[in-house]
Amino acid sequence: MAELKLGKLPDRTPVKLTITITPDLQARLQAYAAVYASTYGVEEPVVDLVPAMLAAFLESDRNFVRSREAAARRQT
Repeated sequence: MAELKLGKLPDRTPVKLTITITPDLQARLQAYAAVYASTYGVEEPVVDLVPAMLAAFLESDRNFVRSREAAARRQT
């Protein structure tokens, strides 16, 4: 089998997650969506913004990233 630079793509099957949030958080998410729309000129629903927001949060949490990398090294 040929060795490619691009590895096998990860599973991209969407996973539906249902959560309950406070009215205050819902209002802040709607406000964020409004600022996003005025910044980029594209209205995106909150349900489309939240996954990107969560991913950005997790990527910016240095302690989480270090902990996850350490766990991955221990598994190999």
